[in-house]
Amino acid sequence: MELIVDLHLHSHYSRATSKDMNISSMYKWGKIKGINIIGTGDFTHPEWFAELQKKLEPAEPGLFKLKEKYAKEENKQIPASCKDNLIRFILTVEISCIYSKNEKVRKVHNVVIAPSFEVASEINSRLAEIGNLKADGRPILGLDSKKLLQITLDSSPDAYFIPAHIWTPWFSMFGSKSGFNTIEEAFEELASHITAVETGLSSDPFMNWRLSQLDGLTLVSHSDAHSAAKLGREANILNCEISYFEIINAIKSGDKRFVGTIEFFPEEGKFHLDGHRKCNFRCKPSESKKLNNICPRCGKPLVIGVQNRINELADRPESYKPKKHKKVEYIIPLPEILAEIKGMKSSKSKTVQTEYMKTYSALGSDFDILRKIEISEIVSGGFNALATAIEKMRKGDVYVNPGYDGVFWRNKSI
Repeated sequence: MELIVDLHLHSHYSRATSKDMNISSMYKWGKIKGINIIGTGDFTHPEWFAELQKKLEPAEPGLFKLKEKYAKEENKQIPASCKDNLIRFILTVEISCIYSKNEKVRKVHNVVIAPSFEVASEINSRLAEIGNLKADGRPILGLDSKKLLQITLDSSPDAYFIPAHIWTPWFSMFGSKSGFNTIEEAFEELASHITAVETGLSSDPFMNWRLSQLDGLTLVSHSDAHSAAKLGREANILNCEISYFEIINAIKSGDKRFVGTIEFFPEEGKFHLDGHRKCNFRCKPSESKKLNNICPRCGKPLVIGVQNRINELADRPESYKPKKHKKVEYIIPLPEILAEIKGMKSSKSKTVQTEYMKTYSALGSDFDILRKIEISEIVSGGFNALATAIEKMRKGDVYVNPGYDGVFWRNKSI
C-alpha cells in the first residue's frame, strides 16, 4: 500500500508555530493534503504529551489514531473528496542540541521517533534531567548529538534517530555556521547508527548524492511544518504495511519499501543560495568566492547557503547522477500554484483560500491533484488554468527565484 509519510513537524507548543497545530487540526489537514502517516512532533513537551495521550488511541502496531469523538467533529469540515484518506500518527520530536565539540560551538537539530508512549516517556525522563522540557515544544538542550543518539538507542531498540535538515546553515549536522564535515566527526563510534538523514527544503536527493559519505543512507524529506496548512510540503513515499515497525525498517534499510521522496524544488528553500537578508543581497557560490564570503553592501560575512556548503563537502561533480536511485517527485504547494494563477502575492489571501477549498472539494486531496489526477480530469472539472500549471510543474517547467539567508523563494513562474 502506498503511504505518504511526514514525520517532522511541530505542535502549537513550539516557538513561532501556529495555534492551529493541534492534533485535531493535523488530522483534518492530513486528510485534505492526502498524507497518511503524520508525526506528532514535540512529544517531550509535558502539556503536549498529555494532550496526545488524551486524544490518541492505539491503532496498528506502534501507530495511533485520533479518537472517534474528536475525529467526528473534524470530519464535519472535510469534504467527501478527502474523507477516505487514512490518517495515522507516530510519536516524534525535534530536539535542538547546542554544545561545544572540537573547539567549536555546535547547533544541531535532530528528530527522535518513538514506538510507544512508554518509550517516549522514558526518553522524556532522561532529557528532563538535562534541561527544561516545558520551555519549548522543540527543547533546546546542552547535549551532544552523540549523547542524544545514545539516549535514543538505550530507550528502546525500536526508537529511531534522524539528523534533521542536515544542510541548514545555523542548526544542522553539516550546516555552514555550526556543523561538522562528516557524520563520523559528529557521532564518532555511533556513526553506524545513522542510517537516514533529512535533506531539508533547500536541497534535494541529487544534490546529496554528490557526497559519497552519504552512500547507503536513506534520504528522507519532511515538511518541518509550523502551521497545519504547511503539512506535506515535503514527504516520503513508502509502499509497505501499515505499521510503525514496517515504516521505520523501510526508512532504516532504504529497501524497495522506501519508494522515494516528494520534494520542493530546492531553489524554493530559504537557504539555497548565499546571501545577507538585511542587505537584500544574494549570490551564487562562484560569486561568494570572488567576494571572499563578505557582503559587498555592509562588509559583514555572508550566510553560506546549502548549495555552496554541498559544493564544499562534495566529492562528486554537479553533473553526477547515480545509475539507480529512489524516485524523486517535485511539487509546488497547491495554494502557491493558485496564488500564481490568481496573480496574488500571498497564498493566504481570502481569494486564494476560497479557490483552494473549491479545488480540493471538487477534485480530491492536494497530493492526488499534484501527483496523480490526469490533466484531462482537471480540465473536465473546470480548472483549465490549474491543469496547465500542474502539467508544467510535473514536467519541471518552472522558474524559481532562489531563497537565501532565511528568505523563501520569490517570483515563481509556472
